[in-house]
Amino acid sequence: MTYRTKLIEVSLPLEAISEASVREKSIRHGHPSTLHLWWSRKPLAASRAVLFASLVDDPSAHPDIFETEAEQATERERLFAIMRDLVKWENSNNEKVLQQAREEIKKSAPDGELPPFLDPFAGGGSIPLEAQRLGLESHASDLNPVAVLLNKALIEIPPKFADCSPVNPDAQKTLVQNEWKGAQGLADDIRYYSKWMRDEAERRIGHLYPKAELPKEYGGSEATVIAWLWIRIVSCPNPACGVQMPLTSKWWLSKKKGKETWVEPQIDRAITPATISYFVKSGKGMPNDGTVNRQGAKCIACGENVPFGYIRAEGKAGRIGKQMMAIVAEGKRERIYISPDEMHVKAANRANHYWTPNFPLPHNPRNFNTPIYGIDTFDKLFTPRQLTGITTFSDLAQEVKEHIFSDIDYGQRKNKKESLDRNHYANAIVTYLALAIDRLADRSSTICSWDAGYVKVRNTFARQAIPMAWDFAEANPFSDSTGNFLGAADWVAEVIELSACAASGKVVQRDATASVNGLVQPLISTDPPYYDNIGYADLSDFFYVWLRRSLSSIYPDLFNTMLVPKAQELVATPYRFGGSKQKAQQFFEDGLYQTFERMRAVQHPDYPLTVYYAFKQSEAEVDKDGAEAYLNGQAGVASTGWETMLAGLINAGFMITGTWPMRTEMMNRSVGQNTNALASSIVLVCRPRPVDAPSAPRRQFINELRDELEEALKTMQHDGIAPVDLAQASIGPGMKVYSQYSQVLESNGAPLSVRTALQLINRELDSVLAAQESEYDTETRWTLAWFEEYTMEAGPYGRAETLSKAKNASLQTLVEAGVLESRAGKVRLLKRDEVAAIWNPETSVHRKVTTWSVMQRLIHALDKQGAAGAGAILANLPAYGEAARDLAYRLYNICERKGWSGEGLYYNMLVSSWSDIEAQARTIARSPHQAALSFDA
Repeated sequence: MTYRTKLIEVSLPLEAISEASVREKSIRHGHPSTLHLWWSRKPLAASRAVLFASLVDDPSAHPDIFETEAEQATERERLFAIMRDLVKWENSNNEKVLQQAREEIKKSAPDGELPPFLDPFAGGGSIPLEAQRLGLESHASDLNPVAVLLNKALIEIPPKFADCSPVNPDAQKTLVQNEWKGAQGLADDIRYYSKWMRDEAERRIGHLYPKAELPKEYGGSEATVIAWLWIRIVSCPNPACGVQMPLTSKWWLSKKKGKETWVEPQIDRAITPATISYFVKSGKGMPNDGTVNRQGAKCIACGENVPFGYIRAEGKAGRIGKQMMAIVAEGKRERIYISPDEMHVKAANRANHYWTPNFPLPHNPRNFNTPIYGIDTFDKLFTPRQLTGITTFSDLAQEVKEHIFSDIDYGQRKNKKESLDRNHYANAIVTYLALAIDRLADRSSTICSWDAGYVKVRNTFARQAIPMAWDFAEANPFSDSTGNFLGAADWVAEVIELSACAASGKVVQRDATASVNGLVQPLISTDPPYYDNIGYADLSDFFYVWLRRSLSSIYPDLFNTMLVPKAQELVATPYRFGGSKQKAQQFFEDGLYQTFERMRAVQHPDYPLTVYYAFKQSEAEVDKDGAEAYLNGQAGVASTGWETMLAGLINAGFMITGTWPMRTEMMNRSVGQNTNALASSIVLVCRPRPVDAPSAPRRQFINELRDELEEALKTMQHDGIAPVDLAQASIGPGMKVYSQYSQVLESNGAPLSVRTALQLINRELDSVLAAQESEYDTETRWTLAWFEEYTMEAGPYGRAETLSKAKNASLQTLVEAGVLESRAGKVRLLKRDEVAAIWNPETSVHRKVTTWSVMQRLIHALDKQGAAGAGAILANLPAYGEAARDLAYRLYNICERKGWSGEGLYYNMLVSSWSDIEAQARTIARSPHQAALSFDA
């Protein structure tokens, strides 16, 4: 089997791709992620780079043109320069940059003919959109109808109406004819008809959303309400109390400095049972703690501790109510907080919804928490007013078609333009308006909370789950703030305005395990489901029920079921298999195998398959009795998610020829959430394994694995891969060795399983990291060994002395170096703030500088002063930088193994911020005031 090696199989400008991918997370307007919520959407920059590098030949594939390694490196750098421009968000629609990339792709294409593109797990549509942007005919498929609709909106509809002028009357009245490029005309019509819908909805139901009367200090006039804030209530179980006790996690309304505002409950005990009213307070002072925590709730009237069991039982009996606790109104460049009044309560209760999505919520406790509180159908996630509002907009999305028809007919008669298929065009506009309604629904449920920091309404899916919310915010769809309908429609229009129209797109609903489309030799790149991480079908039901109501007449085949199809969804959810994890795993593995087998049969032989995956390895192997199993004396760590995905690939006949860890999350994400969450996706580059591939014994596999990992680890550390991602990133190089053989054989002749291979890869990674210890000073080697045993806790002096002899280190030197405290027969490592307080090489010339001390100082400065503080230290001690960074990798590895996640967080934080720290250090090193800055952190 011969093929020309592609760039992605040799080298990539990884840092540029990662920087662009991370930056996308902070870009909102016009980004496809703002069209409609989807989970684990791949960054456009990463998708674009992977596709380009999969299509373009590596210079080594043309030794007749680039004869020497130097010439190949020069040509590779030229391609990298194209990629660095290509991945920038600003160049997403830069025709000059895109055309240069397309021409480069054609150079590598046989006879200049580009292959069609296929993504059988299209999801949010990032990869098919970028294939289209690069000039490929893009084909996307998914089993999930919501995903199918999103892909239609991104890649199928815009090319059909490329360069069309809008049909709305305002555009037709314009005397100067605009030049409507790409999907700009579509976007203009989305904005116009959404305005008609908004105005008509306000005419019909505006009385349900009264204005607020402002307090005297704000002029006493009326103002539009941004949101009504509610609190759930339940009867106190104490017979002597019986008050409708509030259930809330917080009383804060605003935490902005100088504008601190909160809700204060007041109890009226004049009657029995007592009543509770809520008043807005601001200025000096602090609210009390919320009434709900992890243990349960507490009654503010009698102090009774109320277990969740009681609250759940009351919820299932339909006895959890709600009470308004505040109103948020629009002020002049500020929020105005008002105590509730009866008029607003009555307005909310006047709503009379006539349609309800009373379909059952999934019995999936991992992602859905509300059913245990009696909120077990979709309609119960909404207030009556929210149901009325969303239903009204849904009705108007269907009614607006007649207005579009009329405007098209009038425009064509007036301007005698070429006939536009009015039905297809109207259906396209309504599709986008339905997506805007979904955006509205995401901000219009009783799971939406009030964000006291950003002072706005949070959306339903703040994470990939529907949790229980005790206090919630009911947004006003007719305001100008977060949660309004016009804003939702404008987000949609901005995305379509920037959509790719370079090539045609085709989207179908299809089960990837049954078929991969019937295309002839496509390029395939895909992001398959992550085992049991995300229940896409269960989650997307929230949106499906509204899309089905708005669009079933336009897409009858797509919305022909009451809820999203789930039986064939390729996720390993035990609850669908009677709670059996084994059956769920087998279903997932069989499905992936069938999918990859079909991909192997149809994919273009000149191009590699690329597969994205991001699944943290965290499972310690256990034996049949549940005890931790060991592999040659070390705990075996693997991942069922990775195992099943890799088994599917390898059993389908693929081998891994390249692997790239691409940072796709913000650098501060783990720190901000106080968790060691994955920051990278791993891209596996795959080719069909030759049918005559040899087998290899286990010992040969381990030897080759060690050599491969040593080289790969150096590259990954140099590229700044986060420690939390290192184990995942190492799977690629390890599986590259494993998958090149038809089989790896145990000593007894049995095949070595994928799971055992994963355990061996993790073990060898530990060994390679441990081998780097020889590069550290003796004091750091002692410190590392002590940390592994005692972390930052005290241990016996005798053990410390024994260890010092083994490591050839002096305890006295460690004490003098500001690393260690020795007192009363006990020894402990100094904590970071202690090290920072006593150690300064500039003034303490007799102290020994150790890699450990430098690393802890860097972490302390980073934590307290950010990258600038850490950069000041690195600028003064540049010779210690690389070793300090590598030490952080080693320490994170130890923390992960020991389960010390809190301590491991700091080492992950240091490496994840390393490029920023280095940039700051370079700036400071050039400054004449360097010395004054170096140790102020």
